[in-house]
Amino acid sequence: MNSYARDGAPRTSTIDDPPSVEGSAAGPSALSLRPPENQVEKRAIGWWMLQSLVLAVPILAAAIVAYVWWDAARPWLILVVLAAALLLIVGVAVEPFWRYRVHRWETTQDAVYARSGWLVREWRAAPLARVQTVDALRGPLEQLLGLSTLRVTTASSYGAIDIGGLDQRTAARLAEELTEATQQIPGDGT
Repeated sequence: MNSYARDGAPRTSTIDDPPSVEGSAAGPSALSLRPPENQVEKRAIGWWMLQSLVLAVPILAAAIVAYVWWDAARPWLILVVLAAALLLIVGVAVEPFWRYRVHRWETTQDAVYARSGWLVREWRAAPLARVQTVDALRGPLEQLLGLSTLRVTTASSYGAIDIGGLDQRTAARLAEELTEATQQIPGDGT
């Protein structure tokens, strides 16, 4: 199985690398937690912006309506309006771009690697021997932008690894390839 990059060239991380942590006690082929090489699609920035708009605009609109119609509460409702406006600005102008810098993914013959988050970063490495299911998911906003989320469910108490912001074809191809690769590994993924 190959590591995928859109332009075929290796990518270097611009975000702080995590400390080296052994991911398995399987002996000499133990996986170490390392930054994945591939960025998500640039269209993911728009997806994250739309998610922020869907959340923050109704809150801001409700706060403004309450401010206009509820005279007695105006002194403290202005704080709610300002907080909702700040949430909207951060959600549209800061968060999507920061997430784009952080989010990375990679698949190899041995594992699936993912890094996500923006305030709190999560690094995950799942050995293929632990993979139970692989799914490509597409929510309404993702469908609108031609994106998909690859969900790799493992025999882990931390749950599935989600790699959001992938092109739909890339996610479908990875799901197929990971499914084929995990079928070649003896055992039941636990």
